[in-house]
Amino acid sequence: MATKQEGGNAGSPPTPTKSQPLWHNIISGGIAGVSEILVMYPLDVVKTRAQLQVGQSQSMFTSLVQMIRHDGFRMYRGIVPPLAVEAPKRAIKFASNKFYEQKILAFYGNSKLTQKQAICSGIGAGVTEAFIVVPFELVKIRLQAKENAGKYKNTMDCVVKIAKSEGLGGFFKGLESTLWRHALWNSAYFGFIHTLKAALPTPTSQKQTLLNNFVAGGLAGTLGTVLNTPADVVKSRIQNQGTGPKKYTWCIPSMVTVAREEGVAALYKGFLPKVLRLGPGGGILLVVNDYVMKLLAK
Repeated sequence: MATKQEGGNAGSPPTPTKSQPLWHNIISGGIAGVSEILVMYPLDVVKTRAQLQVGQSQSMFTSLVQMIRHDGFRMYRGIVPPLAVEAPKRAIKFASNKFYEQKILAFYGNSKLTQKQAICSGIGAGVTEAFIVVPFELVKIRLQAKENAGKYKNTMDCVVKIAKSEGLGGFFKGLESTLWRHALWNSAYFGFIHTLKAALPTPTSQKQTLLNNFVAGGLAGTLGTVLNTPADVVKSRIQNQGTGPKKYTWCIPSMVTVAREEGVAALYKGFLPKVLRLGPGGGILLVVNDYVMKLLAK
């Protein structure tokens, strides 16, 4: 990721010393996000269905096989909302992280971020990103849920029915838990890229640079997934609730409810497909973002 490498950390690949404009981050982040979701979306569906299931969950492999066998191409139901928001979401992720980095550096007067400052800029980026994605996430969850099969004809039908039955405010259900989810993931992802890259061998070729970026991004994405999965589980359940009494409301009380009724392990339902998506997905994000940033710099 070019925004991190400009500080000249040990182990970082060589990048242009001239600071690139914010619109470079917007374009590269958008392309990186769309690339990641096209590759990893089926795992996201399996993750959501596991999170919504109360009681014993199927294994990831069994769920994936059954989904491919029974749904076929329909397993991509719900991909329109994340695709529609993916480019702006990832663009906002990288661009806002750079924005907060610059503000933090200007405030403290240092030339490169400390790890704590990198974590803070990641939290800021996550919170900013969450406000944008929550309506799209809600529509995606409703379309992915197995119990909603046949309830919605398509994405637009889902949007219209939610608006009619729950009002415009219904699209912002789960905002607070979404804030938690994105703040935790982004703080780990952006906060530990420095450390992870510094621990890897100094790259001597473009191929090794790409490999380092994929490994560092994958490890940082995995760490973020470990931290934010409980918030993601309750977010999915909050957003799948329609009208009527609400069992799940705020993030932390909902975590307590899930842990009390289903055990603490239930807070990590869907963890394997989620980490398999966001671990390598984090690597894909970093590799594509860095590659596009270098193309734009030329």
